[in-house]
Amino acid sequence: SGRGISCRIYAPVGSHEDLLAYLVRRLLENGANTSFVNRIVDDAMPIEGLIEDPVKTVWAAIPRAHPSIVLPRDLFGADRANARGFDLSDEDALVALADKMKNAAAQPWRSAPLVAGKAVPGTVRQIRNPADTRDVVGEVVEADAETVERALAIAAAAAPGWSKTPVDERAACLERTADLLEANIARAMAIATREAGKTLADGIAEVREAVDFFRYYAQRARSDFGDPVVLPGPTGEVNQISLHGRGVFACISPWNFPLAIFCGQITAALAAGNTVISKPAEQTPLMAAFAVGLMHEAGVPGDVLQLLPGDGAIVGARLVSDPRVSGVAFTGSTETARLINRALAERPGPIVPLIAETGGQNAMIVDSTALPEQVTVDVIQSAVNSAGQRCSALRVLCLQEDIADKVIIMLTGAMAELKIGDPGLLETDVGPVIDDDARAMLEAHVDRMSRDARVLYRAPLGATTEEGCFVAPTVIEIGSLAVLEREVFGPVLHVLRFRQDRLDALIDEIEATGYGLTLGIHTRIDSMAEQIAARVKVGNVYINRNMIGAIVGSQPFGGEGLSGTGPKAGGPRYLHRFATERVVSKDTTAAGGNAALMTLGDV
Repeated sequence: SGRGISCRIYAPVGSHEDLLAYLVRRLLENGANTSFVNRIVDDAMPIEGLIEDPVKTVWAAIPRAHPSIVLPRDLFGADRANARGFDLSDEDALVALADKMKNAAAQPWRSAPLVAGKAVPGTVRQIRNPADTRDVVGEVVEADAETVERALAIAAAAAPGWSKTPVDERAACLERTADLLEANIARAMAIATREAGKTLADGIAEVREAVDFFRYYAQRARSDFGDPVVLPGPTGEVNQISLHGRGVFACISPWNFPLAIFCGQITAALAAGNTVISKPAEQTPLMAAFAVGLMHEAGVPGDVLQLLPGDGAIVGARLVSDPRVSGVAFTGSTETARLINRALAERPGPIVPLIAETGGQNAMIVDSTALPEQVTVDVIQSAVNSAGQRCSALRVLCLQEDIADKVIIMLTGAMAELKIGDPGLLETDVGPVIDDDARAMLEAHVDRMSRDARVLYRAPLGATTEEGCFVAPTVIEIGSLAVLEREVFGPVLHVLRFRQDRLDALIDEIEATGYGLTLGIHTRIDSMAEQIAARVKVGNVYINRNMIGAIVGSQPFGGEGLSGTGPKAGGPRYLHRFATERVVSKDTTAAGGNAALMTLGDV
C-alpha cells in the first residue's frame, strides 16, 4: 500500500470438497472470545486492547496451576500414583537415558529357573537380538520336568501361608516393586529393546503399564480382599462374604509384552493370595528374570513366586495338567488357549478357572464424514506401532467407498515416511518382528495375498535391516474378510471397501469371524458411532482415536468370543477370577438375639 504497513493475506488452498468443513473450523476458531475478529465488533473494547501484541499478552500471563486440575502423578486419586512418564523431546533426559541403557547393555543378562528363590543350573541357550541376529543378548537355562515337579511341590506348600498373609502386606510388596521398576527403567528398556525389539517409545509405555498394574492391583486387593462384607438379611443372623486365594496359579505369558503382561498376570494372582509359577515366552526369558528379581527384592518370598523359563511343550503342558495348579492365566494364541482348556477339562481334581486373553481380527470402520488426516494418523499407529505385534492392533481397515481412494493415498504416503530399523534409535518408528519364524509366516501371507488379493504398498527396508527379522509395513486390498484365514500378527494392514447401504452386512461379516477384541470407529456423526458400538460384540470399542495402548484402570482390556474369556485385565473385576468366595452365616439368636434392637430409641 506504500504506507509501510504489514498485511497478511489468508488464502486457503485445497480441494473443493474440503472447503466447507475447513471454513467451519476457521469460523469456530475466529469466533473464540480471544479472537481479533470477535473483539473488533465489541464496542466496549478499547483500541489499545484491540491492537495489543498477542505475543506480549501471552508472555505477560503468570503461569499457575489451577487447583481443580490435578497433576499427572495424581490423576488416579490418593490411593494410586500414576506411572511416571518420560519426555522424549528433552535432550538432556535422553542423553542420561542413553548412558544408563548403554551401561545396562554391557552387563551380562541371564535367565534360569528360580525355584524357592534359587537359580537352577542346566544347559544354556543363547538369546539373540531380533534387530540384529548376530548380537547375543544373553543366555537362558530352561527348566526340565524334574524342576517343574519341585516348583509345584514348593508352590503348593507355600499357598496356605501366602493366602493368610494380610492383604496390606501383599499389596505393599507390589507397590515396592512398582517403585523399583520406575527406578530401573533404563535397565528394563535396554532389555526390551535388545531382546524383544521394542522401540524407545514402546519400551517406556510398557514400563509404565507394568507399574500401573502393580499399583492398581494392590489398590484393588486392599479394597476387595480386606474385611468380610456384611450382607443384608433379617435380624437374628449375620451373613458375611469374603475373597480368598485359590492356591497355585500358573501364569503363561507372551513375548509381545514381556514385561507388562508378564507382570500383570503375576501381580493379580499374588494380590489375590495365590502362589505363582510363571512361565514366560521362549523368546523373552531375560525380561522375565529381571522382573521376578525385582519382585523378590521388593519382598515377595521365593517360594511364593517361582520362574520356569522353557519349552511350552515341557513346562507349560506339565503345569496345566497337574491337579495342584488351581488356575491358569494365559495370554497368547486362540489355538493354544483351546489346548489349555482341553487339558484342564481332562485332568482329575477340581474344576479350575482359565483366564485367557487371545487375539483378534480387529477392524476399523471409517465412514465418509471422518477426517482423513486423523484417520491416517490413527491407522498408522494402530496397524504399525510395535511392528503390528499387539493383540489389539488394527488388521482390517474398512473404508466407505466415497473416501477410500483419498485415504489410501494418504495412508501409503504416510507409510513411506516411516523409519524402519534399529529400535534403539529415537528416530526409528518400526522395529523388527520377534524372530525368523514370525517373519517367514508374514512373508508367506503377503505372497499369498499377492495372488488372492492386491498388494497396494510395501514400505522400503533399508540396508540396516538386512541382519534382522524385519518385515516391511504392507497395505493389501481385499474383497472380503473371508480371504483372511487367521490373525496376521505383524505390520500388515488389509483394506476393505464398503458401501454405506451395506454397513449392516459389513458388521455381520466382522461378527462372523468369531473374534471380539477391539474395534475402531471413525465418524463425525455421533448416532453412527453409537449405532455401530451397540451392534458389535467386542471387548473394547475406540471412537475417533487409535485402537492401542489401553490404560490400566481407565480402559480395562480384554475380548470375548475367540478373543478371550474375560474378565478384563486392568479392570475392577479381574482379581475376583483369581479368588474363591466364601460365605459365613451365623444365627445370633443362639447367643440371646440381636442386642442392637434393645438400644433403638422410641418412635
